[in-house]
Amino acid sequence: MKKIIGLLAMYASLAVMATPAFATIFQLTAQAQTPTPAAPAAPAQGACTDESKAAWYADFTKFRTTDAKKAYEAGKHYLTACPNEQGQIPDYLKKWVGAYEKESRKLKVTPLIYGEKKYVEGLAMAKEILAEEPENLRVIVDLGYGSYLAAATLKNESYNTDALTYIRKAIQQIESGKAPESWAPFKGKDDTLAYLYNSLGRITLKTNQSEGLTALIKSAQFESDLKKDPWTYFFIATAYEAGPYAKLSADYKARFEGKDETPESKLALANVQQVIDRMIDGYARAVALAGTDAKYQANKPEWLESLTTWYKYRHNQSDAGLTDLIAGVMAKPLPPEPTPLTTLPASPATSAAPAAGITSTTEVSATPGAAAPAANKTTPTTTTTTTKSTATPAPTPKPPVKPKNNHRRR
Repeated sequence: MKKIIGLLAMYASLAVMATPAFATIFQLTAQAQTPTPAAPAAPAQGACTDESKAAWYADFTKFRTTDAKKAYEAGKHYLTACPNEQGQIPDYLKKWVGAYEKESRKLKVTPLIYGEKKYVEGLAMAKEILAEEPENLRVIVDLGYGSYLAAATLKNESYNTDALTYIRKAIQQIESGKAPESWAPFKGKDDTLAYLYNSLGRITLKTNQSEGLTALIKSAQFESDLKKDPWTYFFIATAYEAGPYAKLSADYKARFEGKDETPESKLALANVQQVIDRMIDGYARAVALAGTDAKYQANKPEWLESLTTWYKYRHNQSDAGLTDLIAGVMAKPLPPEPTPLTTLPASPATSAAPAAGITSTTEVSATPGAAAPAANKTTPTTTTTTTKSTATPAPTPKPPVKPKNNHRRR
């Protein structure tokens, strides 16, 4: 309520500066606030008489700076009962009542979307405000993240079109230095960006894995609850698996399967494997963060199965060191997207039989660098015979179960 009063006061002061006639209006208002004999009680709504107008206006001036809602009700009574009234007072009341309705509508949007989960009503109201204030960042954020929540909760993906439009616009404005009047219900700038990037990543994973992966990794860089949420890293792992790995693996199979091993095929395999290392890292983080938390136990076995499958591929079908990897992975920085290799590492991390994986006696690094997998300190099997690539460079675990929406903002 104090915010509305303050906003209306500011609105009124701007109006006075813009229109000289308002000076007279505020003089009348000030006079009306001076102690005077009690005004007659307002008659029943609908009766436009001198007495009722005086009573309504007296109530309006009495509450204008202390109780905006009561002032609004009095002014609304006046205007409803006397729709054709002309003059300074009704003109002023129209502007004040209109400003109150506009500001109070803004304050309703966030509670409707995040508190009451009335997405249809809240998003419609937000669009009305945005039509009047196209650069209102608070409303743009609510439209973006609110539309994402609506799509997930109402199981209606048509909301994702708006979600993508407004999330991208909100991110652009925030990163250019703009800030809304309030970050609530988010904890601040970084928290807001984390949820916006995470939502962007989850939505685009279905159609653009590259954009989705980049957005998900970005979301994990901010200090927010999402940084400690296993789902964040599950989605990063599956983004690698559905995007870069699927593409590179298919390319490797098409170009090199059944053919003599060459430096070119070894390079292609090295690129596949450094993506697999990122997948291992993502699944390991999901498993580590799931811990013994009851709400993750239904999904943890699947995450662990995927992690084990890929880890054993990279370690010659051995899971030695996997427990230590899980225990220590969160102490390491989240690895960035790998830079494609253009030359073979000094110590190629490829074996004579790529389908069988890499022979290694050391743990795979959770944060392989651009020169991976040589940086993984693997010991490749050497051979003097010419071999052929006879299979895809890694197994294909079963498709992961897609979870329900699980990161609603308070």
